[in-house]
Amino acid sequence: MNPAKEIFITDTTFRDGQQSRPPYTAEQIVTIFKLLGKLGGPNGVIRQTEFFLYSKKDKDAVQKCLDLGLRYPEITGWIRAAKEDVPLVKQFGLKETGLLTSVSDYHIFLKLNKKRSEAMDSYLGIVKSVLDLGIIPRCHFEDVTRADIYGFCIPFAQELMKLREESGIDIKIRLCDTMGYGVTYPGAALPRSVEKLVHAFIHDAGVPGHLLEWHGHNDFHKAMVNATTAWLYGCSAANSTLLGLGERTGNPPIEGLIFEYIALRENNGIDTTIITDIANYFEEEIGVKIPHNYPFVGSAFNVTSAGVHADGLIKCEEIYNIFDTRKILNRPITTTITDKSGNAGIAFWINQRFNLEGNKVVDKRHPGVSKIHKWVTEQYEAGRITSISPEEMEKKVRQYLPEHFMSELEKIKFIAEKAAVLAVNQIIEHPLMKTMDSEKQEPLMQKFVDEHPSVQFAYVVDMNGRKTTRNITDIADRAKYENYGIGTDQSDRQWFINPLRTGQVYVSDFFISKMTGVLCFTVSAPIFNKDDEMIGIFGVDIKFEDWVKRAEDMEDMDHIALHEEYKEMKSKAKHGHH
Repeated sequence: MNPAKEIFITDTTFRDGQQSRPPYTAEQIVTIFKLLGKLGGPNGVIRQTEFFLYSKKDKDAVQKCLDLGLRYPEITGWIRAAKEDVPLVKQFGLKETGLLTSVSDYHIFLKLNKKRSEAMDSYLGIVKSVLDLGIIPRCHFEDVTRADIYGFCIPFAQELMKLREESGIDIKIRLCDTMGYGVTYPGAALPRSVEKLVHAFIHDAGVPGHLLEWHGHNDFHKAMVNATTAWLYGCSAANSTLLGLGERTGNPPIEGLIFEYIALRENNGIDTTIITDIANYFEEEIGVKIPHNYPFVGSAFNVTSAGVHADGLIKCEEIYNIFDTRKILNRPITTTITDKSGNAGIAFWINQRFNLEGNKVVDKRHPGVSKIHKWVTEQYEAGRITSISPEEMEKKVRQYLPEHFMSELEKIKFIAEKAAVLAVNQIIEHPLMKTMDSEKQEPLMQKFVDEHPSVQFAYVVDMNGRKTTRNITDIADRAKYENYGIGTDQSDRQWFINPLRTGQVYVSDFFISKMTGVLCFTVSAPIFNKDDEMIGIFGVDIKFEDWVKRAEDMEDMDHIALHEEYKEMKSKAKHGHH
């Protein structure tokens, strides 16, 4: 072993990765490109990515990615070994391009119908035309694991190194294990031995390791180990694709090589949590179905079903988790529930699913957990063979551990309050409201009431609690408010005192309106001038029943996190921080 001084990853998601699936849109390519940059970090662990340069969409995507101005991954081209393709690389101002220079007799004799000498002359001619433009050629030695290494590959590489010396421009060589035949066994022969291939190019052809790249396929489940072995024997670059998507069985997955890199070297600016973002984007936006047991990105890669394992996880997560998946991949460890899960597995599932920590953790001896366990057992005794779905589990947790969820009324009130606070916050930020000039404020407030028919009364008071605006109400209720004219003293009201004291929005409890006889709540908020000085209070009385009908359009917020937020809000209200 003689590892390269510097090792890095190169990407072919937009080239080899698109030869196995419907093409990405230009927008998808730009998003994936940005994610690659974030994953590889500022030090360029993901050093380069290559693009086709042929279709309008390819060209559009390349231009958009170039416009981002990212240093890494560097954008390179890929062209056939044809003279007419060379100007495409120059057109985009790319510094490097891949060239298809197939090296096995299968390709030379049967595909190109050439003799070896003809193939080599043709390849060298294209390389020269790329060098003439000042561009780095990267020769893809296609099908190298079925080629005559000392009869063709090494002499070809030696010629390329002569051209490198003459031109003063680097020439790279990509060793392409096109059919996945490479092996890492000690003593294996050329052309299949990965170690011997890398060694031959460095020591016999004189190619520096930093100009060598390994590109492998996964036909025999060896893409990952072959790429790592190439690194260990002196090849700097390992070429790969996101999720391993590539022609036929694909390439080494970048996310796998990222962890190999960290294991062999260090983190070096990598952001591993981006791997989860990439997986989510591929599934949700592109429609790729990732196998649930696929390492690092599958939905169940860190899920355990066995009850004895869950018991171990509760005692110490390290017993059954490969690493801290929450910290490194933003993926907390989870369990699936089956008849093997037991009380421990069920309690663990609840705590993980709802992020319960500290004194909120549900113990396996909780009576609700026993009831769920009894229900699970009955399912399997009745002949069930599938695991319990997360949806079924949530339903049972709601049924047997109701204290962790909000009542329907609490939920509705909370949603209504959130929506009301949002609406009020928008109006108090309006420049006309900040003038404290009632003639400017009133038309704006009337528009607010007209747009929100559930608001029965809107008003502004000054810092002494005296009402400064005329009665802004729904037209049908106007007469009911005749005694609430300008100058009415409101300084003893909680809706005035609370925002004055805290500088925060205040939401009252329910009350029956003396004016209209319906159930209401008040939202009041401080008005600040441009210097952040409080200059008044804006308040609205809202008809609760009318307002919550709007909540039907809102998302279902029946979630434990909402419950916690609600409890926190209640406790703040109690202590005057609302």
